[in-house]
Amino acid sequence: MGCGMETGRVVRSIAGHDRDRFYVVVDAGDGKVYIADGRLRKLAKPKAKNPLHIRPTSNAIDLENCKTDKKLRELLKPYNDRAQAAEPQRGR
Repeated sequence: MGCGMETGRVVRSIAGHDRDRFYVVVDAGDGKVYIADGRLRKLAKPKAKNPLHIRPTSNAIDLENCKTDKKLRELLKPYNDRAQAAEPQRGR
């Protein structure tokens, strides 16, 4: 696996329209990291992301025990809920 990101690592997007959302690394290669969240990016069709645009967390998910998108959503929910709560509300 390239890019220094191991499969199962929980990562936070720091660039793009999905900034500040959490994903899990499902694969890596050709200078890209493939990430999924089980909602917009399913395990069957992960998003290719530049590794410079994500930051790894210290946590990992065992993908052998996470075979469905629903299970992945459940595991990532605490991360995304905390990120959303910490985000300042944008006014008009």
